[in-house]
Formats: sequence, C-alpha cells, structure tokens
Amino acid sequence: MRTTLKATAAAALLGYASAQLQTGIYTKYPDCVNGPALLTSNLVCNPDASPHDRAVAIINAMTITEKLENLLDVANGSARLGLPPYEFWSEALHGVAGSPGANFNRNGTFSYATSFPMPITFSAAFDDDLVEEIATVISTEARAYSNAGRFGLNAFTPNINPYRDPRWGRGSETPGEDPLRTSGYVKRLLIGLEGTDAGLFNTSHSGYKKMIATCKHFSGYDLETQPVRYGYDAKITSQDLAEYYMPPFEMCARQNVGSFMCSYNAVNGVPSCANAYFMKTILREHWGWTTDNNFVTSDCNAVGQMVGNHNYTTTTAAAEGISLTAGMDSACIVANTGAGNIVDTLGAYYDGYATEEVITTALVRQYEALIIAGYFDSAASQPYRSIGWSAVDTPSSQQLAKTAATAGMTLLKNDGTLPIALSGKKVALIGMWANGTTNLQGGYSGPAPYIHNAVYAAKALGLRYTYANGPTNQSVLSSNHSSAALAAASSADVILYFGGIDWSVEAEAMDRYQISWPQAQLDLLTQLSSLGKPVIVAQLGTMLDATPLLNNKAINGLVWAGYPGQDGGVAAFEILTGAVAPAGRLPVTMYPADYVNQVPMANMSLRSGPGNPGRTYKWYDGGVLPYAYGLHYTSFQSSFAVSAPAPWNYGHHGWKKNYHGPTTCKQHGSYNIQDLLSGCDEAHPDLCPFPSAAISVRNTGRKVTSDYSAVLFARTSNAGPAPYPLKELVSYTRFAAIAPGRVASANLNITLGALARRDEQGNSILYPGKYEFLLNVPTQATLSFTLTGKQVVLDLWPQPPANQTYEAAINCPDYGNCPQLGQPVA
Repeated sequence: MRTTLKATAAAALLGYASAQLQTGIYTKYPDCVNGPALLTSNLVCNPDASPHDRAVAIINAMTITEKLENLLDVANGSARLGLPPYEFWSEALHGVAGSPGANFNRNGTFSYATSFPMPITFSAAFDDDLVEEIATVISTEARAYSNAGRFGLNAFTPNINPYRDPRWGRGSETPGEDPLRTSGYVKRLLIGLEGTDAGLFNTSHSGYKKMIATCKHFSGYDLETQPVRYGYDAKITSQDLAEYYMPPFEMCARQNVGSFMCSYNAVNGVPSCANAYFMKTILREHWGWTTDNNFVTSDCNAVGQMVGNHNYTTTTAAAEGISLTAGMDSACIVANTGAGNIVDTLGAYYDGYATEEVITTALVRQYEALIIAGYFDSAASQPYRSIGWSAVDTPSSQQLAKTAATAGMTLLKNDGTLPIALSGKKVALIGMWANGTTNLQGGYSGPAPYIHNAVYAAKALGLRYTYANGPTNQSVLSSNHSSAALAAASSADVILYFGGIDWSVEAEAMDRYQISWPQAQLDLLTQLSSLGKPVIVAQLGTMLDATPLLNNKAINGLVWAGYPGQDGGVAAFEILTGAVAPAGRLPVTMYPADYVNQVPMANMSLRSGPGNPGRTYKWYDGGVLPYAYGLHYTSFQSSFAVSAPAPWNYGHHGWKKNYHGPTTCKQHGSYNIQDLLSGCDEAHPDLCPFPSAAISVRNTGRKVTSDYSAVLFARTSNAGPAPYPLKELVSYTRFAAIAPGRVASANLNITLGALARRDEQGNSILYPGKYEFLLNVPTQATLSFTLTGKQVVLDLWPQPPANQTYEAAINCPDYGNCPQLGQPVA
C-alpha cells in the first residue's frame, strides 16, 4: 500500500514540477470570498483568528500528498482547497531583482525597478537611517510587483555573512567585515523591508508585515570556490562562531525576521541545513526565534548537495527528511542542474526520514508567515495591497538611489586636486566602467529604469570629453586599449580613469585569487600618469590593494565607488566635482596583495596563528588602509565632549528599556559592573546600556560643508584573558552637512555587550579592567575608563554536541566518513 501511494504521489508531483518549470509561478492571492467552500469555511479566512491558528487550520485540511507538494520553494498549493501555487524564491538585495518569483515586462509598466547601489557601497556611509530608507523603497516596489502578480511576498535577502576574506566573490552583497556594523545595518534594513519595528508583529499597519525577509546564509558561509562551497566543511570554534559569524543573525532573530536561510556549507562536520544545533538549539531555543513560528528555507540545492558533495547521506530523501527533522522547513531547488539536486520530498516521508508531524510543523511555519504578510486577507483590509505601479521608481526613489551612491563613495587619496572644476576643460573618460551598463549595478540586480554612467554624466554637464574603453582583469595591456586611451588623453586637460573590477571578476560561485589591481590597468595608468596631466581614479568593485596608486605621485586622487547602481556615473561626477562632499568610510580592510599567499580562504579562524596573520581590523594590523578609513574635502576635528547634548535615545530606533545609571562616560571614570546591570531591565543583558560617549565634531575647514561619519572603537589590554583584539567597533553615527566652522554634537550609544568578550566556549563575559575608547580613523581622541566589580556572563552560549565541536572536526579531514562525526546516513 505504501509503495502504491508513493508512486501515485510521485506521478502527481513530477507532473506538477515539470509544468512549473516550463511556465513559472507568480503571486496569486487565495480568494477567501468567492473561492471554494473548503477555503472560505476554513479558519484561515478569518482575519480575527491568530495567524498560528489560521495556519494550522489550512495545513490540517491538506492530505499528506498535498503537504508533500508544498515542501519546496515551488509550492503547489492545493486546487482542491483553493490555494494557488506559490514561488517562495524571490530576490531583492538592492532592489526588486530577477529570480524565479519575479516577472518583468519587456517594456512599459512593471519592466524595471529602482536599482540601488550594492550593500557594500551604501553601507560605507555608516548611516542606518539611509539603510532603512532604501529598504523601505525596496519593499514598497516589491509590494507593487506582488499586487500585480509579479513577485512573491517574501525575498531571499539580506546577505549578512561578515566579509571575512577579501577574495570572497559575494562580499559586495554584504555591509562589510564588522559584525556590530552588520548588526546595526540589518536591524534597520529589516524595519524597512518588513515594515515593523523591533520585530513585533502587531506594531504597524494593522498587524501586517510588508514583506517576509530572509537572513542568509546561516552560517559560516563566506567562500565560493576555494574550496567549492557545496561540499565545504568550515572548521569554526565556538568562540569565533559566537563572536564573529553569528551576531548579525542574532539581530535578525531579535527583530523577528520572517525567515532564515541555511547555507551550503557544513560547520564542524554537519551540513547547515541538517544542523539541529544551529536551527533548534541556537536559533529557536537560545535566541527565542519563535514569536511568529517563522520558517527556515534552504539555500537552493543545498539539501541535494548533502549527497554528492558532503557525502552526508546517500539519498536526497534522507537529506530532505533529516533536514526537516533538524528544523529546516522548505527546500529550495534549481532545476536541471544534474543528478542529486532535485529533492525527494516523497521519499523523505514514505521512507521514514520525516514524520507527518514534522512536515505539518514545517508547513504551518511557512503559511503562518504568508498569513502575517496578508496573503489570505482582502485588499480592503490591508494598506499594502493598494500599492501599485505609481509607487515604483518615483522621483524620490531616484534621488535616494543617487544619494546612496554618493554617501558611500570613499575618498582614499587626494593631493588637493579634488574637488576639480571641469567646466571649460576637455576631459578624457577612460576605463572599463566609464561607459558601463549593468556592471555598475553588481549582482542580484533587476532591470533598472536607466543606467547613468560617466559618459552620460559628462554629456549632462555639457562637458567636452573624449572616451576610451579600458581592460578589466587582463594581465597584459593590449595595444588597442593603450593606443585608444592615450589618444583620448593626449588632447585632454584632465584624465578621469574609471577602473577596478566588476561582476565578471567577483561573483557568486567566483572567488578571486588575486586582490591586486589588474596589471593591465596599472600599466595603462602608468602611461596615463606620465603625460603630466591631472589623473583621478574612480574604482569600481570591492577592495583592491591600491599601493601602486597611493605611491604614484602622478595619480592625484582615488575614490572607491563600489557598485554604485543606476546613477553611479552621475554620483561619481558629483563627488569628483564637489557637488557632494565625500564622507564614506571603508567597510573592509584594504589588505596588501600578498595577503592571499599568507592564509588560505578555508582557514576560518579570526585570531592570528600558524599560517594565519589574523583577519579583519580586529586581529590584523598590516592593512594598506584600515577599516573605516576615509578622507574629506575639508578638515574635521573630533573629540569627546565635556557634557552630553542629550541622554540615551529611547525613541523609535533606540533601546526602549529603562536605565537608571550615569548617562555619559567620563574621562578616567570608574563603573561598577553590578551597578550597571542593576539599573537595567532589558530582557537581554548584553543590550543594557553603558554610559554613552558624548562627542563633538568641528568642521575646521573654511569652504566645504560636509557630512561626517563618526566611528567609536574600544580596546583593552588587561580585561579578561589574552589575546586581546587590537580594537573593536562599539558605536557609530553620521552627521549631516556640518558647515565650515560649525560644531555638531551627539551621543554615541554603547551596550554592555559591545564591551564584552567571548571566551573559548563562546560565552559573552563583561570583565573588570581598564578600557579605552578610540574616536575615529585615524584616532583623534581617546577616553579611558575602568570597569570594577565581578565579571558577569551576559550570554551563556549553548554548547554543541560532542561530535560537532571544532576539536572533533579538525581531526577528521574526510568528515563525511569520520566515526566521531557519525557515519553517513543510508
């Protein structure tokens, strides 16, 4: 009987999948008014019932065959119950993007959406207000597409894996290398995407989430090809997990994000999508990610990779069943990518790897998320359903996209030539992105309404210019590129070179093996700089070792632009000409080119040791330019203020619990740890406030009004056990438009968790001892203080099972067959 049922169900499911792959699935809302009686009479159509009870009711109405047809991103729904098919896989990293759940027209309405800069660029502004504004526009435009049946209610974004290694091909998708900065970024991003503050379901717009965001990739994922991600087993200590790889995901859980994505890689022998320690122990139990019974999706084909790459199971049925039982709820698949990738959901149940109870729980979680996004409720009952095409690519969205690009662009070198007046001059526009198109957008992009490159900007300004293309990643400069560039430059007054790297060099499934400037570009720049004319370089892509450009006195200026989006060329000209003053800061360390020879990508350790000089600014001090470095067109002097302008911010985006201790940190002050904690009633002790750092920033220049991003670090050399990090980011803010001679003041809010350290077991401990705050890069002011009293554990990190420890993993080179890690499952 079981075999017959399985065969019948398989035929139905395979037929459905084949049809879906040919035609695609787009959002169609269930009809709780005119749909079949089995739907309209079900509790799921009662908006007054709880989301959980509504989800339970509709899932309990499904047969086991129908349940099995809804375990993939290509969910079949149920025609019998009036549930349309639904595609969970949509993308919206920096705008509504191409994906299986997206449907763009060729032209006219719904043929494009605002294309913002990549996260690595706009995060360099160190401006969380900007992050939320961008996310709000993205979710609004995604809703417009959803309401037209062209996009899902959820999106596989954001990517918040810390950018640990400069070779990583997907680093541009992230906000950078620091976990505290990433946590601040993702908190405000989720508010904008999901339309709720503090992750509370019922805080805005009649209780509906605007969309369902997905924090990815959980966890320890940050390489593509060195080795190949699909079978990589990351060896990570509990200390590094808790201190570096996990904090951004903890913020997602505290914000009650709608979804998590488990990643391709294994950690200490267990593939992430089969890792109950990650998905149950840490995510749901320790972090309490259970407010709305949210769901975990796999990365696409991650479950299938457990067979052929991880050798963790011998069948995809076992892989799917084990993953469901471990806490994953939906498997994403990519069609036609070879044997072993298509997940056997039928076998997961009929072969006994997952019970119907486990399957039901997984589906309840998914449908509860859809209910919270208003999937079953009428357009009249929720404001988000009224968003239409007129909300896409509005003038304010266009301006925000340009502002995001200029805000993140970072000035790395300037001998006084910048800003440069170009009116009346003949300008040579040279390089691979001077007349670029989609390379300005970067990855995970959708069709933009326009792409304004440097050539467009020069035309718009009425400049006299010549243009020549340039090499991208070539090692040898061709005579074609050289002669064209020299011809363009020969009659010019100013040479603007637009180079670097792009998505053809670094991308998903494409790590870099070199982090130096491409040799062909360096050779061309050497030729151009020998002409005796001003040469300004604007760099596309993520970080390259700019030592040759920094040392070449004939290169007058260098601006890092990242991936600046639809108005990237216009934004670059606004920075170069001084229409906008630069105030970005590097979101990653600029490593020397030889760094790639000093440590393999697969070494996941942060601290220095044999074969590892250390990673990120916290443990590595050999950077060409440091994390958070950035120059200005004016001069600033920042200092710790004598008195604070205001106490802690308890408003819309601040910490909301009461704090009864001192409000500002004083030079050489002493603070008792127990007193700090006794004055706080936060649910999480690490969120209890430390007295804020009052700072003032003076624009000491005479001509230029400019934004200024202030960054605050802490360090200690005696609080807790060695080794001590060089410094750690504890707070940041961005000041807007400080006029010459004017002073701006602010309080930099600091939590006890930012001052705490993680021990070898991953526990967060606040130690007594001497500390020092360091303001800005390079450091402009310091403030010393002392913590007294007894050390306190702020977060007791749950320990992994004995066979999932770092110690077990490093003794098992072939982890899939190591006895201490468990034999492969049949």
